[in-house]
Amino acid sequence: MNAADFLDFVKRDFPLTPLQEQRFAALENLYREWNAQINVISRKDIDALYEHHVLHSLAIARYLLTVPGLYERFASGSVLDLGTGGGFPGIPLAILFPSAQFVLCDSVGKKTIVAQAVASALELENVRVVNARAESLPQVFDFVVSRAVASLPDFYPWVKGKFTQGILYLKGGDVNEEIALTMARHRLPRGSVHTWPISAWLKDPWYDGKLVIHFE
Repeated sequence: MNAADFLDFVKRDFPLTPLQEQRFAALENLYREWNAQINVISRKDIDALYEHHVLHSLAIARYLLTVPGLYERFASGSVLDLGTGGGFPGIPLAILFPSAQFVLCDSVGKKTIVAQAVASALELENVRVVNARAESLPQVFDFVVSRAVASLPDFYPWVKGKFTQGILYLKGGDVNEEIALTMARHRLPRGSVHTWPISAWLKDPWYDGKLVIHFE
């Protein structure tokens, strides 16, 4: 999938301004350039940047459309992307939601170099990149997003008390046990965790079994 194919697909669900289109189209060259210096995407997967990384990130946005009012709240909120690596899902979401404020956080410094370089090249004024652990961040955010940086029982304590409106977590596989354990450990009420299959939106077999997990 090239940038033109990606834009044709995304515009079915999300209206994009010319600036947003330019920023999304610029991602491929930016990540190719930086990935050659600091490997944040596997060498064999860089050719699938839009299919496996940008669209995966935007699956969060597509899920938001399924819950009344959630898309609008996210669009004007503050968002922590924990374990952002080279900027996923934070940078694609920041392009799509220019009125939301994003903090992209990773404890590995060389990865934040890439995320910062890409955000700066795109002139994303709604993005701040920090090299830190979640526990050290003083701010409380509206939302936390992340892409499979740890099992749910390990991840949840890192962000507990750091959000007011929800976690949107990208993860694959059989997550029922992880969700049950997290709910039990932290006494989360029944009905407060939802899963949405990304394959409902993206038909690529690569997405089979991959989910957006929403903690309210």
